[in-house]
Amino acid sequence: MTDQSPAETLEQLRQLEQENGDLKTRLAIIRISEPISSSDAEKTDSSPSKRTSDVSAIDNPTPASLEADLTHYKELFAKLRFSYVEQVTKEKFLRAIVGDPPLVVGHNENVELEGQLAEVKAELKSRKEEVRIMIEDMEKMGRDLASRYKKVQLQMTQLSTLPESIENLESTIAGLRAKQVATMGTTSSQNLPLPVTLSLLAEREAELAALNRQLAAVQNALPRKTREAEAMERELSVLERRRSEATAQAREAQRMKQEGKSDGLEELGRWYRSAEETLKSLVGVEG
Repeated sequence: MTDQSPAETLEQLRQLEQENGDLKTRLAIIRISEPISSSDAEKTDSSPSKRTSDVSAIDNPTPASLEADLTHYKELFAKLRFSYVEQVTKEKFLRAIVGDPPLVVGHNENVELEGQLAEVKAELKSRKEEVRIMIEDMEKMGRDLASRYKKVQLQMTQLSTLPESIENLESTIAGLRAKQVATMGTTSSQNLPLPVTLSLLAEREAELAALNRQLAAVQNALPRKTREAEAMERELSVLERRRSEATAQAREAQRMKQEGKSDGLEELGRWYRSAEETLKSLVGVEG
C-alpha cells in the first residue's frame, strides 16, 4: 500500500464522487406515465389511486416518495393481474361452449385442477415469502449504505481540513525542535553521557540528603532557640528600661551640677570612700 498525503486522498475521493454523480439517473425507476388497466377492469373495479410522486422526476427522492411509488405500482399490477385472469377465463369459457363438440369438464378434471391449483398456490406463497425476505434484506442494505454514505461525507469534510492542521502541527514541531536545540546548546549538563549524568545525579542526591538533615536539625532546634530568643528579648527590654532610667538620672545630675546644686551623690560617694578606707584599716587590707 503506497503512502499518500491527505490532499491526494481527498482529490481522489472528489474524482470518484464526480464520476458517480449520475448515479441517481442510473438507479431511477422506469417511469410509467399511464395506468395499466383494461376497459373491463375499469368496469368491474375502481380506478387505481393517483400517484403523488414520480421518482424519475425528483432530484432527491425520499423514503416517503419511494413508498408512494411502490404502492402505486402494486395497485397497477393487481389490476393488471385481475384483468388478465378475467380475460383468459372468458376466452376459455367461450371457446369451450362454441367448440365442436363443446368441451365439457367433468368432476374428476375439476378435482385434478384443484389439486394443481393448490400446488401452484403453495409455490406462489413460498415465492412471496422469498420476495418478502429479499425486500427486507434490500431495505437493511439500503439503511446500511445510507449510514456509510453519511460517514464517508463526514470523513471527507474532516479530511479537507487535515492538510491545514498538518501544516500547523509541522510548524509547531519545527519551532519546538528549534527551541530544544537552543536549550541544549546553552545547557551543557543536558548533553552529558549517561555515566557522568548518573554520577552527577548521585552527588546532587547526596547534597540534597545533607541539606535535608541540616534542615531537620534546624527544625528540631527551632523551638529551643525561639524560647531563648524570647527570654533574651525580655532581658533586653529590662536593660533598655534601666538604661533609659540611668540616662535620665545622669542628665538630671549633670544639669543640677551645672546649676551649682548638689543632688547628694557626691556626699554619698565621699561617705562610701571613707567607710571603705575605715573597713580596709580595720581588716588590715592595703590599697
